[in-house]
Amino acid sequence: MNTLQNYALGQWISGAKNHKTLFDAVTGDSIATASSDGLDFGAMLQYARSTGGFALRKMTFHERGRMLKNLALFLNERKASYYELSYRTGATKIDSWIDIDGGIGNLFAYASLRRQFPNETYYVDGETAKLSKGGTFIGHHIMVPKEGVAIHINAFNFPIWGMLEKIAVNLLAGMPAVVKPATITSYLTEAITKDIIASGILPEGALQLICGSAEGLLDHIISQDVVTFTGSAHTGRMLKRHPRIVDEAVPFNMEADSLNACVLGEDAAPGTPEFDAFIKEVRKEVTVKCGQKCTAIRRVIVPEKYIEDVQIALGQAFGKTAVGDPRNENVRMGALAGMSQREDVLEKLQLLKTQSEIVYGNPETLQLIDADYNKGAFFSPILLLNKDPFTNTLTHEVEAFGPITTLMPYKTLDDAIQITKMGKGSLVCSIATYDKKIARDFTIGSASYHGRVLILNRESAKESTGHGSPMPLLVHGGPGRAGGGEEMGGKRGVLHYLQRTAIQGSPSFLTAVTNVYQYGAEQPEANPHLFRKHFEEMHVGETVFTHKHTVTEADIVNFANVSGDNFYAHMDATSLEGTIFERRVAHGYFVLSKAAGLFVDPKKGPVLLNYGLDEARFTKPVYPGMTIGVRFTVKEKVDQEKKSPEDIAKGIVKFLVDVYDETGETVALATILTMVKKRNQE
Repeated sequence: MNTLQNYALGQWISGAKNHKTLFDAVTGDSIATASSDGLDFGAMLQYARSTGGFALRKMTFHERGRMLKNLALFLNERKASYYELSYRTGATKIDSWIDIDGGIGNLFAYASLRRQFPNETYYVDGETAKLSKGGTFIGHHIMVPKEGVAIHINAFNFPIWGMLEKIAVNLLAGMPAVVKPATITSYLTEAITKDIIASGILPEGALQLICGSAEGLLDHIISQDVVTFTGSAHTGRMLKRHPRIVDEAVPFNMEADSLNACVLGEDAAPGTPEFDAFIKEVRKEVTVKCGQKCTAIRRVIVPEKYIEDVQIALGQAFGKTAVGDPRNENVRMGALAGMSQREDVLEKLQLLKTQSEIVYGNPETLQLIDADYNKGAFFSPILLLNKDPFTNTLTHEVEAFGPITTLMPYKTLDDAIQITKMGKGSLVCSIATYDKKIARDFTIGSASYHGRVLILNRESAKESTGHGSPMPLLVHGGPGRAGGGEEMGGKRGVLHYLQRTAIQGSPSFLTAVTNVYQYGAEQPEANPHLFRKHFEEMHVGETVFTHKHTVTEADIVNFANVSGDNFYAHMDATSLEGTIFERRVAHGYFVLSKAAGLFVDPKKGPVLLNYGLDEARFTKPVYPGMTIGVRFTVKEKVDQEKKSPEDIAKGIVKFLVDVYDETGETVALATILTMVKKRNQE
């Protein structure tokens, strides 16, 4: 029998004793044993901080992102072998696709996210705060990687996705990880981790794995660490109260199983596309992964006049769901993760039955394809009916973590909203409606109790990823029972692993710290002109002080003729009474256009093109007779990687365009983005 190994301190280690036997969820055969006995958890965490963390913090966001991309490509080539092993967890091909391809997809998504960060080891957050009247004392925020380790304690239902969706985020942020998957399915996590380590793509110490018990692991955490947990609310609350988490003020992100709801809008009558989409979504969320999803639909809330229609339709949908060995391509629902899980689901079902009746399914037996009910952890789809959800509250308190859901009626939309809230916080709630007012009222009324709200209808159904699919660039988490945490969420998730620090000082010194020009900092004159310099030769703060131009009425008329902008403030001096303007005013876009004419060096050079304008502001009216000039300053440099060997080596330079008048006062501000060739074309 295979003995799973832990990856610790740079080597694969088998547990010395206390091995736990793991079983095939479909056949009941023993497939491996797992143990973490003998691992030094304290040494593992210190190794991650000092070795893995040190290496990751030396890398920029762009380098870490490219590392994730290379890892995703590497794993994508080897994913077929994970599917064969995934079937043993009871997962169908579709279930495995969510776990395997979904996990690798998270790596790709976060690799692409590097473009939202600078090619630096740190991140400059938000806007500058002016802290003094004269502008010589300002404030800002920077964010740097925490110097600890991300400890991920994961659930059994997604042994690959659960790991990859978390480490993608902390690795991009510059933190190493120690991963503790649920032991029951850890053989799949071990398989992909062995490939990750063998690839050599991650720095040593960036990833460690514990396949057996992690008891005592949290005894060694420090304030720089981050702990994440996915699993039952009971276990999560227990871990959250750990003395070290409290004493060291360690960030703890909890994503707990919740009683997610799906609501049928009153407009979504039988026969409408919304009704059909609703039935399809509920069936899918009850049967995918055999109902073992933290986002699965546990409560089905429908207008009381449609109760019978929904009950019949769901019964028919469940009846068409073929259950059995997931290796058979006709099977649409596999097994629970193990016999112990089946016993737990049956126990919770018996409790739910005290207040609700079974209207579809038999928990005692099930017709299977290529499988034995007595050997595998199979369970029938079950539909319960709770006729009085405001009185029979166990539906909102007890979760059977399997293919079980409860149907219940509502009278008004406010009642439906209140029923969803009785679950005391969920990861996701959905509503099927084609009525914009219902969609708006439900979303705003229920959002405080749900981490995500899906509006399902004919416009989005074809492309919708569905009720139960968390997306990498959106937050995954929820309030209350769902744990109060947030995972993924694009840039938001990365910031969870960074320390935000306020910095204060003069504009010049904060420019030096952030490598982003702060308004009012020193502006050494560029020589030669900035448009004559390659990307590497430009320095933040360098400035071109342009020639000046006196604005005339002819300028205003000519610009109106070219642009077609004949707004009265520019063209009709008799219409200005009651406005802020003293007389005809120059177009703001003329001011910017003229500024470009002043700061551009027209000869061919390293600047390839101007491709964007950000943060344009017109701060003071410009009247005929006023004279304008431009301070054209290198604000920030963003490195770009070549898309192919033939691609031109280049970077993006953001320039601050500060247009001022004859008094020296700023009349317009903008940031332009230019693409600049590098001198080194290798």
